[in-house]
Amino acid sequence: MEEIKITTPFITLGQLLKLTNKFDSGGMIKGYLAEEGAYVNDQLDHRRGRKVYLKDIVRLTSGETYVVKGK
Repeated sequence: MEEIKITTPFITLGQLLKLTNKFDSGGMIKGYLAEEGAYVNDQLDHRRGRKVYLKDIVRLTSGETYVVKGK
């Protein structure tokens, strides 16, 4: 499980995915979320604007898992 560190109360799902460096562009993230989605705390979500808070766990359909931590 990889940690994503933020300094704000929340981050959007699209911004979080950009920080993972798994996607080359925002367009790829948009397409990925539209097609596959991502699990936030075990709930499938397709919204780039979904707010992800500290201690939330995000899992991609390919299996990579990220936890949001504060700095």
